[in-house]
Amino acid sequence: MFLKGKTALVTGSTSGIGLGYAKALAAAGANVLINGFGDAADIEKERLGLEALSGAKALYSDADMTKPASIVAMVTLCADKLGGPDIVINNAGIQFVSPVDQFPDEKWDAIIAINLTSAFHVIKAALPGMKARKWGRIINTASAHSLVASPDKSAYVAAKHGLAGLTKTVALEVATMGITANCISPGYVWTPLVEQQIPDTMKARGMTKEQVMNDVLLAAQPTKQFVTVDQIAAMAIFLCGDAASSITGANLSVDGGWTAA
Repeated sequence: MFLKGKTALVTGSTSGIGLGYAKALAAAGANVLINGFGDAADIEKERLGLEALSGAKALYSDADMTKPASIVAMVTLCADKLGGPDIVINNAGIQFVSPVDQFPDEKWDAIIAINLTSAFHVIKAALPGMKARKWGRIINTASAHSLVASPDKSAYVAAKHGLAGLTKTVALEVATMGITANCISPGYVWTPLVEQQIPDTMKARGMTKEQVMNDVLLAAQPTKQFVTVDQIAAMAIFLCGDAASSITGANLSVDGGWTAA
């Protein structure tokens, strides 16, 4: 349990990749603050499960990732109740699929706010403590779409490209302070977010569910397999260790070869 005594904050972590991160961090001994939406009883069950894994503490925050004041309050709650955060994983994300000229303004604004701007506010609030402790790990869940584009995903692609740029800038600013900042860029991972976008893609492209699965989602991945949540979480755990202390400003692809072409 090499993260015993450390505290991690993971946004968008009540399900999917984010919950996978939280479980891996807890298994490594960290206190964990999870964030997101969902059924209160289900979230409490997960919170208790994290404490059982870690032997440490776990908290839940319902902070709204579109509201900077709510984000700052979440980071303050983490510091007050758990310490840290020593590790920040920005994972909150939403998706909407539509051609640019039909893309609803409010969907663009929400995707940029949650997928990109929230990461800025979390990092801004967490960095002073990391600097004071001379140690920190900032990990941003980007995407293969931080490196390449796909049709009908203008806001998501823009946000993920922006997140990669934000990560590089932060890495350079804190390079001498014991803090690293990196992106993990998954390909398609079978999560609620991916499952929920299938109907929109079916409608936008006039395809069946099977066609979307095989000809759109896995068509991009030479392995023809979905990336797993556990694989993404394992990469994050590696980045938290001493062996990764010289990895910073990197965009680490875990995408079944998608961006190799």
